[in-house]
Amino acid sequence: MEERIIEKLNILADAAKYDVSCSSSGSKRKNENKGLGNASNGICHTYTEDGRCVSLLKILLTNHCIFDCAYCVSRSSNDIKRAAFTVQEVVDITINFYRRNYIEGLFLSSGIFKDADFTMERLVRVAKKLRTEHKFNGYIHLKSIPGASDELMREAGLYADRLSVNLEIPTEAGLKLLAPEKNRKDMIQPMGFLKNEIILRKEEKALFKKAPIFAPAGQSTQMIVGATPETDVQVLQTANHFYKNFNLKRVYYSGYVPVLSDKRLPALHTSVPMVRENRLYQADWLMRFYGFKVNEIVNDTNPHLDLDIDPKLSWSLRNLEVFPIDINKADLQLILRVPGIGLQSAHKIVSARQFGKLNWDQLKKIGVALNRAKYFITCNSSRFERRDLTATNIKQFILSQSHSKFLKNATTQLNLF
Repeated sequence: MEERIIEKLNILADAAKYDVSCSSSGSKRKNENKGLGNASNGICHTYTEDGRCVSLLKILLTNHCIFDCAYCVSRSSNDIKRAAFTVQEVVDITINFYRRNYIEGLFLSSGIFKDADFTMERLVRVAKKLRTEHKFNGYIHLKSIPGASDELMREAGLYADRLSVNLEIPTEAGLKLLAPEKNRKDMIQPMGFLKNEIILRKEEKALFKKAPIFAPAGQSTQMIVGATPETDVQVLQTANHFYKNFNLKRVYYSGYVPVLSDKRLPALHTSVPMVRENRLYQADWLMRFYGFKVNEIVNDTNPHLDLDIDPKLSWSLRNLEVFPIDINKADLQLILRVPGIGLQSAHKIVSARQFGKLNWDQLKKIGVALNRAKYFITCNSSRFERRDLTATNIKQFILSQSHSKFLKNATTQLNLF
């Protein structure tokens, strides 16, 4: 029996590695009933060689699936080993791994066997058993099954910290090409339901202190990039739409890993677009925290992100007429657009300059990356002053001092078992 459980773990943990949306940020579930775990301080993550999070017990309930999505390793036509956990097996493994300090939470997804409700009901039962029978207060992320009923989604939100429905492909046309059996509406419907339910439950919580918490870490989604020919404009426009209309906490971008031979997909052994994935995350950050609009980052004239440099630097080089700015006078929103100045550093600058004009040494102590920022700002010092450079010159100088972290990218997940 033990050998069979280990075999299932190996199969279903390996199948789960392609889903990257396992962040634990945002939950405030506290241990107040002498149970197990505490999600109030988030999860301590470990990472694989290619940067993917594996700190949670990250598994599929099963890799049996009725769908034949071209991009999925668990597609029904793929000749692979199949396995399935029972509800009780997942519960027991989670508790045992937690007690041994292997994990601090659970990320549970599943292939769809029989139908959406049949699968979702079992995912919910796992979370319910952990919460009610074992008083487990650790982080739980459930992957919502597209097409599941509102009743099951509502129950899932009572036990899970975060719920997510994967969009899978950025555009409906791309989804129809690679997964013709799936319907985009089935993905959007539960996202809309969760949005409304989260808002309603927050209002209840404000009125009634003992009202149950509902998906405190919100909902997220994931898109595969590189499997279909969408441009970065299309990818970011899709993300922006769902941030605005569905109140998503995060959109995750997963570079397509070629695992199957299919004429609709990139050839086997094609490299994973990890740099593009990283640039999309940087652009996503600019949209959410730095006040950038999609058409400022990419547009019809420049439909793809520059893979050599980050999106903020790319925007700055295309808009050199805005610079240089005086760091001691410029407003916060303009400071946030300077390459090398992050969110915290920008706020520190605005606070610190109330007590005197800032120079290069002080900016460095604040945390500004002067190797980039010095081309775009002036301060209370004449050092680094050189304003006759073109965008090409600046890019070359910055790249000459940079080292890419994407040298070799492994596609294997760290094995915790």
